[in-house]
Amino acid sequence: MTAEPTAGSSQQGVRSRSQHQRRKRIVQAAAALASRGGVEAMQMRTVAERAGVALGTLYRYFPSKMDLVVAVVSEELDTLEGSLERRPPRAAAPPQRAVDVLMRATRGLMREPELAEALIRSLLVSDVKTDFGHRMSGLLMRAAVTGEVPEDDPKLTLVKSLCSVWIMEMIEMLRGHASADDVQYRLEIAASRLLAEF
Repeated sequence: MTAEPTAGSSQQGVRSRSQHQRRKRIVQAAAALASRGGVEAMQMRTVAERAGVALGTLYRYFPSKMDLVVAVVSEELDTLEGSLERRPPRAAAPPQRAVDVLMRATRGLMREPELAEALIRSLLVSDVKTDFGHRMSGLLMRAAVTGEVPEDDPKLTLVKSLCSVWIMEMIEMLRGHASADDVQYRLEIAASRLLAEF
C-alpha cells in the first residue's frame, strides 16, 4: 500500500520544480547574453536582471561566473546528447564513430568561441568542479562500444586519452592555429591508434 503524499512533500515538490525552473531561466539568460556578446556580456547583474531574479539568488545558484559558464556549456552537452540519441553516428568502425561525436561537439562549442574558451580555461585552471570530461568520455564510450563497460576497463582510459587530445585540439583551434579540417584529420589519426582494438 502506497502512502498518500503529505502537504509537506507536495510543497517540497512544488519548491523543487520552482527552483529548477528558476535555475533554467538563469542559464538561458546567460546563454542568450553570451550568444550576443561572448562571456564578457555574461555579467552577473545583467544575467540576474534578464532572468528576473535577485542578484543574491543568482549567487546562491552560481557562486561565480565560471560556475555559470560551466552550466551553460552543460546545456550544450545536453543538446549534443539529445542529437546523438536522435541521430547516432553511423560509421562502421568505433574510431570513426568517436570522431563523429567529437566533431559534433566541436561544431556546437565553436558556435560560441568565447564560451568554448571559457570552458577550456575552466578545465585547465579553475577550481570549479565540472563533469565535462566525464560526460564527454561517456558519450564517446557509448558511440564506440556496444554494451556496458566496467569502470576499470582499459578502454575507458583510451577514450579519456582521446578526450584529452580533443581538448588540446580545441585549444589550437581557439588560438587560430588549426581549422576544423585540421582538427578532424588529427582526431582521426589519434582515434585510429587509440581505439584500434575496440
